[in-house]
Amino acid sequence: MHKVLAVLRREFLSRVRTRAFVIGTVLGPLLMGFIVFLPVLLERRQTDARHVVIVDAASGTFGGRVEQRLNGELRDSASGRHRYQVERVVTSPDQIVATRDSLVAMTGLRKAPAGSISGILIVTDTGLAAGRLSYLGTNVGSPSDMNAMERSLTRVVQVERLNRAGVDSAIAFSALRPVDLSTLKVSEGKLTGESGGASFALAYAMSFLLYIALLLYGIQVMSSVVEEKSSRIMEVLVSSLSPFEMLLGKVMGVGSVALLQLGIWAGTAMALTTFRVQLAGLFGVPAAAVGSLPIPAVSPEMFGVFLLFFVLGFFFYSAMYAAVGSMCNSAQETQQAQLPITVFIMAGFFGMFALLSEPAGSLARILSLVPFFAPFITPVRYSFAPLPLIDLLLSVGAMVIGILVVVWIAARIYRVGILSYGKKATFADVARWVRQS
Repeated sequence: MHKVLAVLRREFLSRVRTRAFVIGTVLGPLLMGFIVFLPVLLERRQTDARHVVIVDAASGTFGGRVEQRLNGELRDSASGRHRYQVERVVTSPDQIVATRDSLVAMTGLRKAPAGSISGILIVTDTGLAAGRLSYLGTNVGSPSDMNAMERSLTRVVQVERLNRAGVDSAIAFSALRPVDLSTLKVSEGKLTGESGGASFALAYAMSFLLYIALLLYGIQVMSSVVEEKSSRIMEVLVSSLSPFEMLLGKVMGVGSVALLQLGIWAGTAMALTTFRVQLAGLFGVPAAAVGSLPIPAVSPEMFGVFLLFFVLGFFFYSAMYAAVGSMCNSAQETQQAQLPITVFIMAGFFGMFALLSEPAGSLARILSLVPFFAPFITPVRYSFAPLPLIDLLLSVGAMVIGILVVVWIAARIYRVGILSYGKKATFADVARWVRQS
C-alpha cells in the first residue's frame, strides 16, 4: 500500500503545486461571486437618464402620449431614477427628414455638452398603423435598453389603436392581461421556497461542472500515462511496483486533486447560495434584490451527494482513460481512442435534460442504475427531491460494481499496454490482452 501512496503523493503534489491549479482554484470562487452579485450591482449602478428627442409627425395626441410614457419610465423603483429625459419636436410629415438630419448631427458626439442627445425617436401615423417606429441612437447595440423602450412603446401604440377604433383600452387590457404562473418546488410534502427556475439552474450547474471535471481530469490521467510511456519511465517504475499499483496510484492521485478543487468550488457555491443575503449586505445590496434572484440553495446533503458521485464517476471514467493511455504511443493517438469515453460522458450530461419533467419516473430510476449515466442522473434527481435511501444505495452499489468491473478490465489492458511500443493497438489486441494477461 505504501507504493500506491507514493504514486498518489507524486501525482497529487505535481499538480497542486502548478500555477494553473492555484489560479483555477482561486478564480472559481471569484467567478461564482461575480455571477451571483454582478447582475444586482450592475443594475444599481448610477446611470444618467438618456436624452431622447421625439420627432412627432403624427396626428392627434399620439406623440404626446409617447412623450408622457417615456417620461414616466423609471430605471428602478427603489431609487426613483428616470430612464429617459424626453424632449418632443413637432413637425410635419414632409419635414421629417430635414428635422431628423439636424438632430442626428447633434447625437453621439464625443465632446458633447451635458444633456446632449442620446437618441431620436420618429413617430408617424404610418409607423402607428404598421407598428414599426424608428429609433436612431448611440445605444442601439444595448439589448436591455432597446427591450425596455420597445415594451414602453408597445403599450402606447396599442392604447392609441384601441382609442382610434373606439374601444375602451382599460377594459381591453384588463381582459387580455397575461397569466403569471408562479412556480414553487415541493419536496417531501413541504414547500422548499425555491422556484422552478432555481431547481433547473442547480441541476444544470451540477451536471455541467461534473461534465467539465470528468473530461478535464480524466484526460490528465490519460496524458500522464502516455507521457511516462513515451519517455520510457514506465520501464523503471514497473521494476519497483506492479502495474495495478501504478494504475491505482495515478487515479487516486489525480482524483484527490480534482476532489480538492471541486470541493472548494462546491463549498463556495454552497456558502454563496445559503448566505447570499448576509453577503449582499457587505456590498450594500438590499436583501430583497438578492432574495428575488432565482438562485438555488445548496444543502449540505446535496453537497455530499454531489461529491460522492463525482468520486465514483471519476474512478469509473479515469480507469477507462488510463487504459486508453496505455494503449496509445502518443497524444495524437489518444484523440481518436478516447472518443467512445467522451461520447458516454456527453450522453450522461445531455441525459439530464430528459429527466427534468419526470425526475422520479421509471426512465430516471433505470438510468440511475447504469454506471455510465449514474454520476449525472442521481445528483440531478436528488436536486429536485431527496431520493429514498434504497434508491440512493442501489445507485451507489451499481457504481461500485461498475468501477470494479472497469478497473479489472483496465488493469489487464494497462499491464500489457504500458510496455507495448511502436504498433498502434487494435481492438483485437486489446481483447487478447484482457483474456491473456
